[in-house]
Amino acid sequence: WPLYPTCLLVMLWASLSLYVDNMSITRRFVVEMGEMEEEKEEDRDGGKGEKLLKRFKRGWMWNQFFLQEEYTGSDKQYIGKLQSDMDRGDGTLKYILSGDGAGDIFTIDENNGDLHANKRLDREDKAFYTLRATVVNKNTGIKLEPETEFIVKLHDINDNEPIFTKELYTVSVPERSNMGTSVTQVTATDADDSMYGNSAKLRYSISQGHPYFSVEPDTGIIRTALGPGEMDREKREHYQVVIEAKDMAGQRGGLTGTTTVNITLTDVNDNPPRFSQSIYQFSVPESMKAGTPVGRIKAVDKDLGKNAEMFYNVVGGDGLDMFDVITDKDSQEGIIIVGKPLDYEKTRSYTLEIQVQNTQTLDTRFLGYLPTKDMATVRIGIEDVDEPPLFERASYMMEVKEDAAVGTAVGSVRAMDPDGYNSPVRYSIDRRTDLDRLFNVHSGNGSVFITRPLDREEAAWHNISVIATEFNKPLQTSRGPVYIRLLDVNDNAPTFASFYETFVCEKTKAGQKIQTVSAVDADDPAGGHKFFFSLATEGAYRGNFTVRDNGDNTAGVLTRRSSYSRLHKSVYLVPVVITDGDFPMQSSTGTLTVRVCTCDREGNMELCNAEAQTSSAGLSTGALVAILLCVIILLILFAALKKQKKKEPLIISKEDVRDNVVSYNDEGGGEEDTQAFDIGALRNPEAIEESKQRRDIIPSDTLYPPLRQTVIPSRDNADVRDFINQRVQDNDNNPTAPPYDSLATYAYEGTGSVAESLSSLGSASSEGDQDYNYLSDWGPRFRKLADMYGAEDSDCDS
Repeated sequence: WPLYPTCLLVMLWASLSLYVDNMSITRRFVVEMGEMEEEKEEDRDGGKGEKLLKRFKRGWMWNQFFLQEEYTGSDKQYIGKLQSDMDRGDGTLKYILSGDGAGDIFTIDENNGDLHANKRLDREDKAFYTLRATVVNKNTGIKLEPETEFIVKLHDINDNEPIFTKELYTVSVPERSNMGTSVTQVTATDADDSMYGNSAKLRYSISQGHPYFSVEPDTGIIRTALGPGEMDREKREHYQVVIEAKDMAGQRGGLTGTTTVNITLTDVNDNPPRFSQSIYQFSVPESMKAGTPVGRIKAVDKDLGKNAEMFYNVVGGDGLDMFDVITDKDSQEGIIIVGKPLDYEKTRSYTLEIQVQNTQTLDTRFLGYLPTKDMATVRIGIEDVDEPPLFERASYMMEVKEDAAVGTAVGSVRAMDPDGYNSPVRYSIDRRTDLDRLFNVHSGNGSVFITRPLDREEAAWHNISVIATEFNKPLQTSRGPVYIRLLDVNDNAPTFASFYETFVCEKTKAGQKIQTVSAVDADDPAGGHKFFFSLATEGAYRGNFTVRDNGDNTAGVLTRRSSYSRLHKSVYLVPVVITDGDFPMQSSTGTLTVRVCTCDREGNMELCNAEAQTSSAGLSTGALVAILLCVIILLILFAALKKQKKKEPLIISKEDVRDNVVSYNDEGGGEEDTQAFDIGALRNPEAIEESKQRRDIIPSDTLYPPLRQTVIPSRDNADVRDFINQRVQDNDNNPTAPPYDSLATYAYEGTGSVAESLSSLGSASSEGDQDYNYLSDWGPRFRKLADMYGAEDSDCDS
């Protein structure tokens, strides 16, 4: 019991504490809800100007805090104090901080709500931080206030200098620009806060580049500061300008940044070309051809590129028509060239007035009274050259009739020595241009004449070259082309245009046209061809056919009878006389072949005579095939027979026969065997036996070779031809000779030979000693033989 009142008091105190806490939280909620209702009332009644103003006491006593950046103190930087209206200072409350950098950058004293910054902060890295704070009961951990958000902003200080977008600018501006011409614009930025103070307010100024350029302080636009007369590229082309940007609106103590601007003056065409000298001199030989360069002249222009391009032209002087000038696009030089052939004997020097000017439009604002063009004088001397003869004309045209007689003059050419020596000239024809040698030229006067008959129908034109040569200097020659046209003469008779052959039906009618003929003529009359046709004046054919001239160089052949008999006469040869209309008149007779044929009612040919059938029918396809097969079979048989008759080659090897030993497999009987062959031809005619029977054939029993009457030629008047004729006669009369042609060899050299027979067969004695010393007298070919036999004789003697 005594403890009961105490327990009751404790419970009453706890309940009262909970009630107070709940009332505090409830009051805070009501405040926030009241603020919301107040805003809604303002929205509803704002248009009427009537609203119920109702203020509630707020639970927190702060909104935002400010902190200076780049704090350099050693202690923590105090920001401010957070305090709840529920804080009675009894230590029961605890302040809690959360959000950006809470616990690291920012800390709060949990007992009294003091807020500090632990680190040095930079506004350029982060301008503000968002934090949240709440209050809880230390004992229970229950939130006594709802979490509320606040901001810590950093106050800016001028700690960043201006920085340009480029460290180096490269720009250009035309020279001679007016003062104030915009060149370029530079831009700088400052990282400081532009909304707070003048830390980011910049001003531009020029620290290098006076007095040529200026810069606008607020915009950074660079402009030219001098007039056109001072900004001349030819005097100075490159400029370096330094621009400075300063914050704090350019006041003292502001930070600065700089950049460099390289400015180049671009060229304008403000300088005309000028010759480096006023007079030029050249010399050229008179033989220089047209279009050949003589020399070069050069003008100088201080401008660049297209503004320095120029062209030259000849505007005066006595050589205005003889020379020309062109411009070298690469070097901008004037090239003087020869325009026409030069002649030292006529003019020995020329003077030219040459003008030069720009191809582009020239800016004349700064020239004043100076000319836009320049002039120079060019003197050209002509050097004498030993020239070949010069023809009076570049080419010659001549005409001659084709029937002109040999020796007729066609025309003449003339050339002369252009030099002062006036050397005589002789003429000749280049035979490579007149291979048929139809023409010749008189060597002294240049007269061209005919050397052979001409024919226009073979060649209507003849193009020859006449060579003119200085008499005293044969190497000085020139050529002149001569064109000779042959004029037509009516020397060819007209003939049929082709071979004409036609037929006539046995049953026809008089006056029926069976053929139209035309003619051709190799001549070429000036008025064109005109031919006349008629039948020959004599002949029996006049009663059968007639010719009607159509007047257009054609004629029709007509029948004069109504019936013809194929059996009586199958072919008619109708002579047609063709005459031309030129002078002298030429004519010829052409023959028209007319065959009589059997025709049907419509006049179509059915059957003609045998000759016509043979000539018109031709060979059928089957006959041609049969003939072709026969030819192929004959060729095959011929090839087979030829292959069978082909003999074994005597020499198997393909090498040269001089490198092989040929074996005939015939051992013979030696020199003593005189029965196998008739070797009488090898003997001296005086040693030939009267009769010798052939051993190379089988003789018959009944036939015996007659005795041969051999005529021995005398040593004094023997003739080889008589000897050979005698041998031929003996072979012809020999019945034992083979029945086929054989080759008979005769080794008899005639009686004129100094050396007698070398055969031992005819020697009187082959056993005796021989004297071979005469071999030394036969020349170097027998020297080896003389050494062999002469040595043997010497050995025998020794």
